[in-house]
Amino acid sequence: MFGRKKDEPSAQDQVDQLAADAAVKGVGKGAPTPKRKEQEAARKRPLVPTDRKASKEAERIAVQDQRQKMRQALDTGDEKYLPLRDKGPQKRFARDYVDARFSLGEYLMFGALLFVVISFIIPSGSDALSYILIGFWVMFLAVFADVFILSRKLRKGLTQKFGDVERGTVWYGSMRSLQFRRLRLPKPQVQRGQYPA
Repeated sequence: MFGRKKDEPSAQDQVDQLAADAAVKGVGKGAPTPKRKEQEAARKRPLVPTDRKASKEAERIAVQDQRQKMRQALDTGDEKYLPLRDKGPQKRFARDYVDARFSLGEYLMFGALLFVVISFIIPSGSDALSYILIGFWVMFLAVFADVFILSRKLRKGLTQKFGDVERGTVWYGSMRSLQFRRLRLPKPQVQRGQYPA
C-alpha cells in the first residue's frame, strides 16, 4: 500500500536517463574552464590608447557630430537628439501650445529696454518718468496675468490629453512664453493659431 509501484523508475534510473539525454543533445560546456590568469589577460585593455593623437581627434569629431545633431534637432524638433529638458510628448505639447498663441511676455524685454533708454533721456525729477514707470508696471502686471492664464489653460490641456501632468512641464511652457518667438529653442514648429490636438 505504501510501497513503490513496480512500474515507477528508480532515482538512479532517472539520473542515468538524464545523462544519456545530455550526451545525445550535446549539453555541456564542451571546453575546460579557463584559468583566472587567462580570463584577466583577455579582459585587459590599455587605459591610454596607443595612438593618443588619433584617439583625441576621433573623440573631438564624435563630440562635434553630436553637437551638430543637437543643433539640427533644435531647428527641426527631432526628439531623438533634443536636450533632455526638451524631450517628451508633454514638453512638445507645451511648446506647440505656447507657440500657437500670442503672448504679451514676448515683448516684456523690449518694454524693459525701452524703459531703460527713456530713463536715461528724461531727467529724473520730471513727471513724465513717473508715468513711464507706471506704464512699465502695468505692462509687467499684464504679462503676469497672461502667464497665469496660460499656465491654467496649459495644465488643463495636458490633463485632458495625458491624464497626469509631468512635473515642471507647465513651468517650462510658461517660461517659453516669455521668450521672443524667433529666439525660442527648439524653434516653433507650428504657426500662430495652430493649437495641438
